[in-house]
Amino acid sequence: MDDSRLYIKNMVCPRCIMTVRNILDRCGVAPLNVELGVVSLEAPPADEVRERIRSMLEEYGFELLDDSRMRCVEQIRVGVIEYVRSPELQERMNMSGYLQEKCHREYSFLSKLFTEVRGMTVERFGILQKVELAKELLFYGEMTVSEIADRLHYSSTAHLSAQFKSVTGLSPTQFRNMKNRSLTSIDRI
Repeated sequence: MDDSRLYIKNMVCPRCIMTVRNILDRCGVAPLNVELGVVSLEAPPADEVRERIRSMLEEYGFELLDDSRMRCVEQIRVGVIEYVRSPELQERMNMSGYLQEKCHREYSFLSKLFTEVRGMTVERFGILQKVELAKELLFYGEMTVSEIADRLHYSSTAHLSAQFKSVTGLSPTQFRNMKNRSLTSIDRI
């Protein structure tokens, strides 16, 4: 295990990176790099500092991952979120290729491990992420359903609508017209 890297569960956005940086700063640790799910340090922190970091991370809903399988699953989870939220990545490669590149493992291994630990396939998790992003885009009302389908690389508006309805029980238009609609935090999916 590389002790100069910290693997952190539930980092999903730039605010998470900023929060983790602040926690490390309060613990007197200067990271070389902080990205979603991984912090690189010059040297491993002392045990008492590591435990203080763990405790402070937990106060903010993060979790320090020590188990290699859980670290890999978290890396897959973060990779799916990055992929779904990045049109540029989607134009360059498919999700399985991106996950192989990010995790430095064969996709068949990653897929099997994720399903075993999370109880759903990587593909299903990707669909849930896409639907949640579609809900977010509908919530703000700045794009049409057709524009959202294009943005999320669906083959058609009908395909987006079918997946959206299978996950939420509503069509995208019904969701947009609801008064009490709500979004799900990415780390809860």
